[in-house]
Amino acid sequence: MIDTSPEGLVAMLRGKRFIVLTGAGVSTESGLPDYRGEGAPQRTPMTIERFLESEDARERYWTGAHLGWRLFNEVVPNEAHLAVGRMQRAGLVTSVVTQNVDELHEAGGASDVIHLHGRLSTVRCLRSGHVFDRTLVARWIDELNPWIEQPDAVALNPDGDVTPVGDDRMRVPACPDCGGILKPDVVFFGELVPKPVFARAQTAVDQAEAVLVAGSSLAVNSAVRVLNAARRRDLPVAIVNRGPTRWDARADVRVEGAAGEVLSELADALIA
Repeated sequence: MIDTSPEGLVAMLRGKRFIVLTGAGVSTESGLPDYRGEGAPQRTPMTIERFLESEDARERYWTGAHLGWRLFNEVVPNEAHLAVGRMQRAGLVTSVVTQNVDELHEAGGASDVIHLHGRLSTVRCLRSGHVFDRTLVARWIDELNPWIEQPDAVALNPDGDVTPVGDDRMRVPACPDCGGILKPDVVFFGELVPKPVFARAQTAVDQAEAVLVAGSSLAVNSAVRVLNAARRRDLPVAIVNRGPTRWDARADVRVEGAAGEVLSELADALIA
């Protein structure tokens, strides 16, 4: 029978070194919405196919992404991020593996985070592979598009953009080195997690004694692949989430609740 109590969560993880696998539910308490949680906005995320094939799609994407980046930069870590950072510094958490692109784990004190879906703070040229700081690219966009103004009220989406307003004047910068297409260094829908990134996640599983999932419905295959690797090693798995997940029936412990509250209490209990 699956234990559903916070006390069971503490008992499962006490004395073990574990990885933490996080999803969007960890960042909702910082004001970032979830794609799949209750009340999630209905939207059609950009796919890699549309981005590559359509200049118009890229212009619309970058309009929303640029406006959203300004708001995204103002988001701060919450209790869940801080608790994970505390447990890692205490030597309990061996690795943090996240599906999020916000880098709030680093802001909350975690280090050497494995980003399954990339991060919004960098932009990559799809031709040369050169990587640029997002702040620099934002300055290029401002210079090319002086008409852009921050709307008084916009809805920030889970991947850090806003609903594109569209403008045929939008000019998207190209790579200054080779003229190639620039793309935020995140995994779009239809893309695969880069092999070196998943190899790091696999190594993290190999070095752990347990897995704690927080704030993820586990609807995305990248997270499920991490858990499959854990199961092949017979590692115990605990899940903390609001709402059901794909892995509930296979977890050893399943706690329903807000990530910030549950993880803070867990950190207090394990570090005391």
